[in-house]
Amino acid sequence: MPFTFTMPKLSPTMEAGTIAKWHKKEGEFVEAGELIIEVATDKATVEHNALDEGWLRKILVQDGEEAVVNQAIAIFTEEENESIEGYEPEGPIAEEEPEPEQEVDSEEKPAKPKPAASKSAGGLSQPAFVPEEPLEHYEFEAPTALLTERVKATPLAKKLAKEKGLDLTTVKGTGPGGRIVSEDLSSAQPSGPVVFGKRERPSLPPGSYEEEKLSPMRQVIGQRLQEAKTFIPHFYITQAINVEPMYQIREQLRSSGIKVSYNDFVMRACALALREHPNVNSGFNSVNQTIIRFKTIDLAFAVSVDGGLITPIIRHADYKNLGEISVEVRHLAKKARDGKLEMEEFKGGSFTISNLGMYGVTDFQAIINPPQAAILSVSGIHNEPVVRNGSIVPGKVMNISVSCDHRVIDGVAGAEFIKTVQKYLENPALLLV
Repeated sequence: MPFTFTMPKLSPTMEAGTIAKWHKKEGEFVEAGELIIEVATDKATVEHNALDEGWLRKILVQDGEEAVVNQAIAIFTEEENESIEGYEPEGPIAEEEPEPEQEVDSEEKPAKPKPAASKSAGGLSQPAFVPEEPLEHYEFEAPTALLTERVKATPLAKKLAKEKGLDLTTVKGTGPGGRIVSEDLSSAQPSGPVVFGKRERPSLPPGSYEEEKLSPMRQVIGQRLQEAKTFIPHFYITQAINVEPMYQIREQLRSSGIKVSYNDFVMRACALALREHPNVNSGFNSVNQTIIRFKTIDLAFAVSVDGGLITPIIRHADYKNLGEISVEVRHLAKKARDGKLEMEEFKGGSFTISNLGMYGVTDFQAIINPPQAAILSVSGIHNEPVVRNGSIVPGKVMNISVSCDHRVIDGVAGAEFIKTVQKYLENPALLLV
């Protein structure tokens, strides 16, 4: 008897997935519990094992193709040689691409229509942002050639100057009206006072581009961040941190064989600061229009993975010391990059930290990760002169910024929180107890 194998729901927010790889071929027998497919979801690439045994008779969605949750992706049979002729798979069917319209037989092609505004961010009408078409009749010409075009010279003189690489602007013409003639080229200087190397001519017209389809992860990232930026009233507070004490204590730990990162210090400082400022450890329920007061401090931290990012979570972070946080961060970050995170390891969280310090950026402001009400941005450490005891001395400075949801957190509360984080980071011995 034939039966349908449908796209499984592999994450709470998954609406569709892309088949990364089929581990079975048509005609092969699949045991229950045996690995059958890998699916690229909105969170990671996830392995999925068959729930039932049977013969894989027909693959409906190939490697690299997308299917919505519960859409039929394959047909199985209980017996090897059962007929599947006339069998209609269960579940929603993918919409077929409309057939392209035939070209109009005319000298000029009709103008390419602009797409209508798309619906996004909870029903708001999003303007249509589309690229301009490449310039078809553009001819590359160096700026020096444009300058030469304005010089009075005979066509023969221009041609010879171009062939010999001579600068006509360095010649005084002896022809009628001061026009440069070919005999004047003997005193011309080579083009340009400096030779910058061999010039290559571009092969593509200006504005050339190609488009690529969003992965399931990028689709969800784009949708959630657009909605967050559209509907959450963000405000930002930035604070410069003197990290010289943290640098010194980290070096002391490293010399004793204890490896901790600056991010570990920040995670520990935020956990303790959130304990002192529970109103920042909050969120907003947009369905009920209510403020969420999280009762546990569960720190999410952004990890860059292929195709996007994901936020693993340190649960009860305020109950873990610096070393425990360091070990758990490394463990979860590796699982995230390997696409092996369990659902409970990235679902939820009460506060998020986004660190771009390893890229040396001076400052940035992150977008809030809803339903949370705040996120901390951590920038790179840089050397700059600072004033200490009335003297200018070398210093190490790091900027941190907190993005807050003004529906939940007021400016004073955000300022008090970031000053507490500063207190801990500038007195890192407090983070060791």
